[in-house]
Amino acid sequence: MDARLNYSASLTAGKVLGPVMAAGKAVKDAPLPPATQELVALRVSQINGCAVCLDMHTKEAAAAGETAVRLNLVAAWREATVFTEAERAALELAEEGTRVADAAGGVGDEVWANAAKHYDEEQLTALVILVSFMNMVNRLNVITQQPAGNYRVGQFH
Repeated sequence: MDARLNYSASLTAGKVLGPVMAAGKAVKDAPLPPATQELVALRVSQINGCAVCLDMHTKEAAAAGETAVRLNLVAAWREATVFTEAERAALELAEEGTRVADAAGGVGDEVWANAAKHYDEEQLTALVILVSFMNMVNRLNVITQQPAGNYRVGQFH
């Protein structure tokens, strides 16, 4: 499969996506646990059907020591016993934040309060920005059918 657009050959994409990717790096450096970040990135990408992001974040998480069991159970996190309460709160917020149009009311107060029990304001800020960032890059990749499977760990660091 070939991508519809080659972002690396586009002047417009270069001007826009350079700062966008710098923002992604800033989120990665935020005080939200790295495992939580990868789980959230995976869940948002699953919901949006972004194969290239699933490829990248699965490989990055595995390289960072995440287990295959946890990676395989992200899609069914509600029924899985392998996630902490904090991770479950982050995954729930990520789902509601991704399905804003479906949820009509956005992220519910109960979901927000549950996340706030586990994360301080800086971490919540990072979580909200991460969910928003992943939704944006998922859409960029899905719309242009960016192919998956060739990502190398650390490729964008």
